[in-house]
Amino acid sequence: MADLFSVGEDPALDKSRPLADRLRPKTLQEVTGQEHLTGPEGALTRMIESGSLGSMIFWGPPGTGKTTVARLLANETDLAFEQISAIFSGVADLKKVFDAARARKMSGRRTLLFVDEIHRFNRAQQDSFLPVMEDGTIVLVGATTENPSFELNAALLSRARVLVFHPHDEVSLNALMERAEIHEGRELPLTEEARASLVRMADGDGRAILTLAEEVWRAARDGETFDAERVQQIVQRRAPVYDKGQDGHYNLISALHKSVRGSDPDAALYYLCRMFDAGEDPLYIGRRLVRMASEDIGLADPQALAICNAAKDAYDYLGSPEGELALAEACVYLATAPKSNAVYTAYKAAMQAAKQHGSLVPPKHILNAPTKLMKGEGYGKGYAYDHDQPDAFSGQNYFPEALGRQTFYDPPERGFERELRKRIDYWNKLRKERGEE
Repeated sequence: MADLFSVGEDPALDKSRPLADRLRPKTLQEVTGQEHLTGPEGALTRMIESGSLGSMIFWGPPGTGKTTVARLLANETDLAFEQISAIFSGVADLKKVFDAARARKMSGRRTLLFVDEIHRFNRAQQDSFLPVMEDGTIVLVGATTENPSFELNAALLSRARVLVFHPHDEVSLNALMERAEIHEGRELPLTEEARASLVRMADGDGRAILTLAEEVWRAARDGETFDAERVQQIVQRRAPVYDKGQDGHYNLISALHKSVRGSDPDAALYYLCRMFDAGEDPLYIGRRLVRMASEDIGLADPQALAICNAAKDAYDYLGSPEGELALAEACVYLATAPKSNAVYTAYKAAMQAAKQHGSLVPPKHILNAPTKLMKGEGYGKGYAYDHDQPDAFSGQNYFPEALGRQTFYDPPERGFERELRKRIDYWNKLRKERGEE
């Protein structure tokens, strides 16, 4: 990677380099979209003013400036800058970097070590940073797109401050486009609608918006202006940021589940479609809907479980794209159904009791006595056959004597009809507020 801070030819004049590289900020003040870190009152600004820079973990999506900010920090604090990638580096590479940093320290200069994709290092490799962080040999700046709480060692996290980089918003992405136009000395040949479309396609990624802008300039002929539909054909559609095995996956399924639990069918459908659009396996979504039916609807509407299983089977039978509609139908049904987690909480309480109290023997009066010996021991003695009792209910104790009677299942105070009426009244009120009556 080119060194932005080397002396020599202005890198902005090198037209062979990508526009995003040529427009890298030269100072922290030029960084856009991360004002909470680089603005006048930002965390990094205050660190630099204090003259003391500690180890940090930069957490955020791609294209938010993590690498650029790390380089700028080294430049503004007069630290030697070293960069490695956890994807291409191993123990031998780390040892070389640490040895070089120790040599610099002996001559009075510290090293800022920037580690891209630091979550790719295994636990042992992460632990190797601890001694050189503790003795001040390096200031570690690690960059990751994954949640540090899950991917990094606790010991490493305890020695570094986690700083969150936010995705670029619409204002920040438009500012980057305007900066590119000033740098190139020409406007993007786009209608206002097409500019807005380009911003949406960038999906919060600053590098992406500049790459897309460069593609537009390459494709445009003299005097040609692209509308929204044409620009999508020219640059193609950039896939949403969504890793089916990582944070994007879990964030969206969490948002879908909580929207269903909160009885908001509009939000639930939105997140369902976000997952479909990102390429999530519809059968995974179907399985999660089945879970929601058991966890959040329960016996307030037992039909919910049957509908979700039917929707899953319908998708399995129809495939895409027709099968997604069945899952959408189940999603809306769950969001508008009455809610009860009574069975869910009862199950958890019963499981806890089963684990805590071990192998307690059931009371003898409910145990079968197929042999004379067992009858002599009192098995089955005193058992009341419920169907022979008034109202077919004996009220006898079924719990082990050492445990005593327990109450796990606490049914909702409102019956199904009253809960359903409550939901209907709520949605009628909401439609009235929206002016939909």
